[in-house]
Amino acid sequence: MDQNTNKTVLILGANSDVAKQCIKQYLAKGFSIIAASRNTNSLENFIKEKHLDQSKITVLYFDAADFDSHQKFYNELPIKPHIAVYAAGFLIDNEKALRDFKGTQQMMITNYMGAVSILNIIAMDESNKNLERIIGLSSLSGVRGRKSNFVYGSTKAAFTTYLAGLRQELASKNIKVNALVIGYIRTKINEGLQLNESLIMEPDYVAKHIVNAGNSFTIVPNFKWKIIYLILKMLPEILVAELP
Repeated sequence: MDQNTNKTVLILGANSDVAKQCIKQYLAKGFSIIAASRNTNSLENFIKEKHLDQSKITVLYFDAADFDSHQKFYNELPIKPHIAVYAAGFLIDNEKALRDFKGTQQMMITNYMGAVSILNIIAMDESNKNLERIIGLSSLSGVRGRKSNFVYGSTKAAFTTYLAGLRQELASKNIKVNALVIGYIRTKINEGLQLNESLIMEPDYVAKHIVNAGNSFTIVPNFKWKIIYLILKMLPEILVAELP
């Protein structure tokens, strides 16, 4: 009998390309899934098109921006999760973000504020003895501030810092927290951007690193991105300023 048969994963922002691959891979490992998103129709269509086991998937409406609804959403979950994955994300071009605060605000809300709101609720539920792990999808854009994407990057930097502190907060309860620090992925959010093809990862590849997350806090899929991550961390500020 699969050890994960009686375990449940809550995926927040489950309509993203990476999250959909996570659904498939967690199912293959025996988990039940609560897939939560604003676009429930798209999720339901995906589940039918891929012939996934509908008896093991619950689709729920979740809006990261509607903070007031988060406690009610959590209270009404059919089962409290063993694993929670925050995969919601929003991105606009940096030039637009500098001139359009509404777009910037949406990035702040989706990438950081909404995450903190719902993950605090999940993490602080003393009655949920199931919880084993919280995983957040962050970005290499948040490692250092760079001219091309520092507005978006700042929201991801904040999220990574939050997850690092949450890991320390939950360590005594033996609840693991992971931050996926991700580079370019072939997804809807990156459509139309001029990206280095040799660095683009497929959603199923990234999902594999989420589903198989271990003890390390920072998980950087792909050895090329690991090198870039380490270089970014170590570069003097004067050289970071020369980056695009």
